Amino acid sequence: MMAERQITGRHVLIGFVAAFSVIIGVNLVLAYSAVRTFPGLEVRNGYIASQTFNERKAAQEALGWILAAEAQGGLLLLRFTDESGQPVRPASVEATVGRATEDHEDISARLTYTGQAFEAPVMLGAGKWILRLRAYSADGTLFQQRREILMDRG
Repeated sequence: MMAERQITGRHVLIGFVAAFSVIIGVNLVLAYSAVRTFPGLEVRNGYIASQTFNERKAAQEALGWILAAEAQGGLLLLRFTDESGQPVRPASVEATVGRATEDHEDISARLTYTGQAFEAPVMLGAGKWILRLRAYSADGTLFQQRREILMDRG
């Protein structure tokens, strides 16, 4: 006959240590991954940026520009219009397309003006992308927007 095995305090301790080691190990891996992949910085100093927010917002709204942004067929298309629907050509445009949670896939788009829109060749994979746009009027007024671009798998 086989002797019955009993659970001792040592077995319970080993079980607790093993379970909590797995939990802590997984948390450390996830925390490291989150810090490594997400830049987390929007502005260098939020307080200073907030001091001029209302003025910058009013200046941007005074431009009356409306942005239509889309990505399809390997092209990023940016169309600027005024409130009456007429095309507007900013003096300069800077655009970056990237993922929301990491910056290693960021693409600085090389935009060219086609007469009606700005376009840039960009190959975006499926999923959610963020367009970060900075356009300047002839007098230097900044027009700044952030847009989501959703790309289908097919």
